[in-house]
Amino acid sequence: MIEAYGATHTGSVRPHNEDRMLVETPLGLFAVADGMGGHNAGEVAASITIETLKTFVERSHNDTDHTWPFGVDGSLDFNGNRLRTGVKLANRRVFRESDSRDQYTGMGTTIVAMLIDGTCSAFCSVGDSRIYSVRKGAVERLTRDQTWVQLLLSQNPGMDPRAFENHAMRHVLTSVVGAQDDVEVAVASRPLLPGDRIVLCSDGVHGALTDREIGRIVTRASDAKEAARTLVDVALELDGQDNLTAVVIVVGA
Repeated sequence: MIEAYGATHTGSVRPHNEDRMLVETPLGLFAVADGMGGHNAGEVAASITIETLKTFVERSHNDTDHTWPFGVDGSLDFNGNRLRTGVKLANRRVFRESDSRDQYTGMGTTIVAMLIDGTCSAFCSVGDSRIYSVRKGAVERLTRDQTWVQLLLSQNPGMDPRAFENHAMRHVLTSVVGAQDDVEVAVASRPLLPGDRIVLCSDGVHGALTDREIGRIVTRASDAKEAARTLVDVALELDGQDNLTAVVIVVGA
C-alpha cells in the first residue's frame, strides 16, 4: 500500500507556475516537471511531458501489443523501459511543438518520475529536478543533477562544490526535455521497504532546503500530505524565488 500527495506553489516572484506534477496512485506513477521558456511556454512543455508520459504508461499497462518506438534497453527492467520510452516520446512532442511555433521556440522542461509496482520502483530523471529516499530518518539523493556544475564536478572529483554556490552558471542545465530531437534519460531501479518515504521535487524546493532539511521535514510529518505541504511552505518562506513543487510517497506495511 502506498499513500501519495503533491503540493505546488507559484512562489513569491514569478507570475505563473510552470511546474507540473502527477500523482496517479492506481497506476503507481508519480512525476514532477519544471518547465522553462518565454511567453509561458515552460508550462506547455511541462504539461505535454506529463501527459505523454502518463498516456504511454497507461497504454503499456493495458495493451500488450504496444510498440517501443525507441527500442528496448536490455539493461533496464520492464518498468524502467516504460519510463524511458514515455519520456523520449514526450521529448519528441515538445521538440516538434517548439519547432512549429515561434512563441514556443526554446521551451523545455525537466522531469523526474517514479513507477511503483509492488515492492519495486523504477525512476528516471532529465535536468535538475530531484528524487530523494528517506529511510529510517536517513535521506539519500537518488538522482544526479544534469547541470554544468555537476558535469564539472564529475570530471574533477577533487573540486569543492561550495566553490560554485554563487557561480553565475550554477543553474545552467546540460540536458532538458525538448531541447533536441532526442534526449538521454537517466533510469534506475530500487526496492522499496515498508516505511520508506520518497520525495520528488523541483529546484524551487531543493534549492531552498538542504538534503538534511528535506529528510527532517519528511521524517517528522505524520503523512504524505503534511510532508508535501510543509516542504513547499518552508521552501517558500526561506526563498520563494522560483516555482515550488513536491510530491511525497509513503510506503505502508
